[in-house]
Amino acid sequence: MSSYIHDTISYLKQSSPAQTEFYQAAEEVLSSLKPLLDRNPKYQKHNIIQRIVEPERQILFRVAWVDDRGNVQVNKGYRIQFNSALGPYKGGLRFHPNVNAGIIKFLGFEQIFKNSLTGLPIGGAKGGSNFDPKGKSDNEIMRFCQSFMTELFRHVGDTIDVPAGDIGVGGREIGYLYGQYKRLTGHYEGVLTGKGLNWGGSLVRTEATGYGAVYFAQNMLAERGDSMAGKVCAVSGSGNVSIYTIEKLYQVGAKAVTASDSNGMIYDERGIDLDLLKQVKEVDRARLSRYAEQRPGTVYTPVENYPTGRNGVWTVPCDAAFPSATQNEVNAEDAATLLKNGCKCISEGANMPSSAGAIDQFLAAGIAYGPAKAANAGGVATSQLEMSQNAAMLQWTFEEVDAKLKRIMENIYRTASETAKEFGQPGNLVLGANIAGFRKVADAMIDQGVV
Repeated sequence: MSSYIHDTISYLKQSSPAQTEFYQAAEEVLSSLKPLLDRNPKYQKHNIIQRIVEPERQILFRVAWVDDRGNVQVNKGYRIQFNSALGPYKGGLRFHPNVNAGIIKFLGFEQIFKNSLTGLPIGGAKGGSNFDPKGKSDNEIMRFCQSFMTELFRHVGDTIDVPAGDIGVGGREIGYLYGQYKRLTGHYEGVLTGKGLNWGGSLVRTEATGYGAVYFAQNMLAERGDSMAGKVCAVSGSGNVSIYTIEKLYQVGAKAVTASDSNGMIYDERGIDLDLLKQVKEVDRARLSRYAEQRPGTVYTPVENYPTGRNGVWTVPCDAAFPSATQNEVNAEDAATLLKNGCKCISEGANMPSSAGAIDQFLAAGIAYGPAKAANAGGVATSQLEMSQNAAMLQWTFEEVDAKLKRIMENIYRTASETAKEFGQPGNLVLGANIAGFRKVADAMIDQGVV
């Protein structure tokens, strides 16, 4: 059976060249499936593996817009609609200069199984552009978003494909995208999630991914007779996921001591000042160096001073780590340092933040390791809760949504944990999450025929 998986990866490298992140994501999932495929030949009979690694639809388009100087700019736009066996396509839009087809495909592929694990009726998709919102005026971002949606609106809808935000796409961008969708279609519907609270958004959506990662960590530790109380935590990033991971850590009695951005990192031994971090990042949209300037005693380390080939955040001794920035931010050397320094719990808020070499070390060490597709599913789960509220023309309270999120994260943990035990590898949540997510989608694909 391993040769079958090897053949699939070889096929992808030929049919989808130069998409390294996509191969990595596919191999990570497929290598975990061997026990399931060995046990049940129906998945091979129906050729599910080769079907599931091919998106149902790939949309690539030009985005032309005019900057504030009157110059015409051009970017690439993507929407990869990967799998709709369980429901309408669901997944974020990422605006970042490193966006390419391989990154969007890896994100969309991961989204299939993440969405499956939530237990909610949503398929997997992802999209975005190599547009960089940093340094752009609000008017430039508005014009870009309007141009982007002028193409995308043909391919989305509240029961077809419901995009959300991701890196570079927050409430401002969702607002501009939604306004253009409404202008073009005349429909006021739940076609995007992450909307403003006064026009269809859901409470807790902003906080959901970070809160969910902490809830997942709590579940992992509880099964080991431990808790988050008193834990010193290293957190990477300083966007929504990181900020609200830090917020929830304080609420459960833990302390976060790091944050980072593309320029560098801060280490605040007393605990990150959450109000100051929110001011710097959410209001001022400034670099973390400003945090250090305004809070004496904070150690600021620019990226160029990180250990060669390493992420400085993971050199800080901690009890628990929450990678919450971007893909492949924890390499094998970082993993070795975390383990050496006593880290016993890792809950991934970002998508595929750990390299294959890092994951191998975490599993071998037997620590509580929550892979991204399980640990960071709170964001998309709450997006679906926003879809439900939109469909019913209701708005639930913060407490109602947070309680649903907490329950969903507990169910995801239980599903992954019980599946790992079913296949003889208790505690291996990578295997448990991958098999549980895949099996549900694969069975639906078989039920629906060759489509």
